[in-house]
Amino acid sequence: MTKLSVNINKIATLRNSRGGDVPNVVQFAKDVQRFGAEGVTIHPRPDERHIRYQDARDLKSEVYTEYNIEGNPIPSFIDLVLSVKPTQVTLVPDAEDVITSNAGWDTVKHRDFLVDVIKEFRQHGIRTSIFVDPVLKQIEGAKATGTDRIELYTESFAHQYGLGNKEAVKPYAACAELANTLGLGVNAGHDLSLDNIRFFKDNIPGLLEVSIGHALVAESLYLGVENVIQMYLGKLS
Repeated sequence: MTKLSVNINKIATLRNSRGGDVPNVVQFAKDVQRFGAEGVTIHPRPDERHIRYQDARDLKSEVYTEYNIEGNPIPSFIDLVLSVKPTQVTLVPDAEDVITSNAGWDTVKHRDFLVDVIKEFRQHGIRTSIFVDPVLKQIEGAKATGTDRIELYTESFAHQYGLGNKEAVKPYAACAELANTLGLGVNAGHDLSLDNIRFFKDNIPGLLEVSIGHALVAESLYLGVENVIQMYLGKLS
């Protein structure tokens, strides 16, 4: 079964829009785990416009499933991850001014940098994953960095699937097959939803984990958080 990790960034965005502590990020993380989610994902950015660095620290004692921290490995992020020691760190090459993640790593061009960062995290017992586009040479490049896993950037799939193009899953399937051959674990995330998750999961061999936030929170406005999590778990089983 593919694990569901709930990205709670949008809950922090809602909280920050009014100040104060409503909705409470830590309580939401506790609730999604109680409802059956098998992981909690956060993606702090340098400007802390949604998840704050303090949130990452506050969540440490409350996430008893898998704790995944995503982000660009700038010095402050590296320090945060090393202090919190989550289950997994997912490296994402975010520019500071992007609204949301919009590209995977060039694992060939940035190989030496990624090797150094990954080595440091692994020395502290933290599983590593690299956010990548569905390109075979990037999977091969990821293997050379020493990472444990890759996370397939699924925005293109989600967009094309919404247009009726089911062939859009093929590059992802090919990359997953290569990753499996190379001994890399396969995660995925970005714009996955109740509409497309079962098709994606059924076509991606060895899919270990999906990280879903924006769609899950939006769907929960109509269907309820506990119900939506159960719907995802059913589609991922």
